[in-house]
Amino acid sequence: MIQLKNVTLRRGTKVVLDSASATLNPGEKVGLVGRNGAGKSSLFALLTHVLHEDSGDFSIPAQWRMAQVAQDMPETEQAATRFVVEGDTTLLAAEQEVAAAEESGDGERMAHAYMALHDAGAHDSVSRAQALLMGLGFNNAELERPVNSFSGGWRMRLQLARALMCPSDLLLLDEPTNHLDLDALVWLEAWLRRYEGTLLVISHDREFLDAVTTVTLHIEKAKLNRYGGNYSRFEDMRAEQLALQQTSYARQQEKIAHLQKFIDRFKAKASKAKQAQSRVKALERMEKLGPVLAEADFEFEFREPASLPNPMLTLDAVSVGYPGEAEGDAPTVIVQGISKSVMAGQRIGILGANGQGKSTLVKTVARTLQAIDGQITEGKGLNIGYFAQQELDVLRPQDNPLEHMIRLAKEVSPQAREQELRNFLGNFNFTGDMVKQAVGSMSGGEKARLVLCMIVWQRPNLLLLDEPTNHLDLATREALSVALNEFEGTVMLVSHDRALLRAVCDEFWLVSRGGVEPFDGDLDDYQRYLLDESKRLRELAQNKAASAAKEEQAAAAAALVAAKAKPAPDAPKLGGAEQRKADAQRRQELNEKQRPLKRELAEVDKRLEALNAEQAQLNERLMGNLPPAELAEMGKRLKAIDTELAEREERWLELSEALQALDS
Repeated sequence: MIQLKNVTLRRGTKVVLDSASATLNPGEKVGLVGRNGAGKSSLFALLTHVLHEDSGDFSIPAQWRMAQVAQDMPETEQAATRFVVEGDTTLLAAEQEVAAAEESGDGERMAHAYMALHDAGAHDSVSRAQALLMGLGFNNAELERPVNSFSGGWRMRLQLARALMCPSDLLLLDEPTNHLDLDALVWLEAWLRRYEGTLLVISHDREFLDAVTTVTLHIEKAKLNRYGGNYSRFEDMRAEQLALQQTSYARQQEKIAHLQKFIDRFKAKASKAKQAQSRVKALERMEKLGPVLAEADFEFEFREPASLPNPMLTLDAVSVGYPGEAEGDAPTVIVQGISKSVMAGQRIGILGANGQGKSTLVKTVARTLQAIDGQITEGKGLNIGYFAQQELDVLRPQDNPLEHMIRLAKEVSPQAREQELRNFLGNFNFTGDMVKQAVGSMSGGEKARLVLCMIVWQRPNLLLLDEPTNHLDLATREALSVALNEFEGTVMLVSHDRALLRAVCDEFWLVSRGGVEPFDGDLDDYQRYLLDESKRLRELAQNKAASAAKEEQAAAAAALVAAKAKPAPDAPKLGGAEQRKADAQRRQELNEKQRPLKRELAEVDKRLEALNAEQAQLNERLMGNLPPAELAEMGKRLKAIDTELAEREERWLELSEALQALDS
């Protein structure tokens, strides 16, 4: 188990943990929660030995294998599948040891190396890696693409897959949902529920924590507080705890006031001096309780729109996608035939599996992309506020929040004074020197707040929000949810945050199979739809791959038959007896052509049976205690059997297809 006893941890001059204690048991799934800056990432650094406790006792089992998502962006031309396979550190070490053992020629070393490679699961490593990739949203065509060809968000998914690939007893995940769509998020939840080791996850996604965790560890005021249950249960217990604390504080204040009143009244009277003095001592000995101080929650609201056109916009037979890469190239259509009206006051959640075109649709409505076909008619006075997934990258890193707002104010409201802009930034927690801090040095959450601040200043009547919560903590997400519910305009929202979707949206559009249709159901229905759709796509891909392989084998068999067959001249029409004689002759020729193929097929069958039997026998013998030299020989033999089995099975398929082609 993991134990912290009176641990004090500092980062520079800041005390992150102050005499904190906690115990995490094997197999527990723990949600680590607390405000931004409370010390969650610092606790992870302690667990990975990047930081060391300043005092107290910290212990973690030495034999535990640990896995976590690397935060650096991978730069390599390595294929995606191989990149993920190498996340299995045990397998990678076994492969390296096999290569070194073979080079050394040491029989005993080779025997142990082959056994380690077999135990590490080399035979199914590629399929395991590809299952992780496809679960996280990659398609078949991307499995062998170079890592460098993917965008930043997809490379972070590769890092997540690599961490999941690694055999571990302790898995540390810091905001694993930030770069995931809802379909990948549902898959990840299912995977983590099956995970048998100890899980410690930092997340600001309420429903994700509820689905995955069974214990909540709360960091507050440099202390660790453990709660049994998921995040919702933690909130309930904490609310009860705070209510009891406030009640106890109120009672104590009443008692203190009563004692103080007695002391003040009777301390000067000789007859009551002794009793007054005893009450003074009781007051001094009393352990003072503090009031429950509400933490400063972040709140904001959208300004009232200047106008509310109705409809906001109309899409008539619209097709969306991307223009051709070069001039003259045909555009790539992703979604077509969209005929929809967006009305004032609507709250629309846009759903769809990864890659179906949700963001493309939003970008087109936001005028970032041109519609490929059809007509978009905007209502008079339409004012769009657009939060894009990559919006944080659009901010100028060298500029500060005040400079961003001054530039925006010149475009929107030139009369705004600097003090007015400072006050407005203060509503979004940009106070004091923060208004002059370079955006490039800010956290993702602070950048997201600045983008929200700039959108609110523009007084939009149509909000287009594409994954706005990726860098927001729970308090800010709650504030966004409240603000959206009070917003008088129209909202179109793409998000993997189901709590936000449930709180804000009253209808859903489903982007799927090249079209947009109303989704008749709630988010639970949608999760079931995603699982069914994922299964359908896997089966489609498997059938397509099997069909392609079959066609390739049939073509190869036909070519083999054609190469062996002699061209025959066109034969004249024959009478009955001659026809029967010709048919018999053709059957004889067919038998002659099939005979060597059948003979070879029988030999291959026999050999496969023998190889399988030998393989089973060797595996059984390997379970016993054998001399190193014999172990080495058996390891070599198993490797040779695996190679020959693959070759023989391929030949069996070729012969079967050739016979089938002759029969037809």
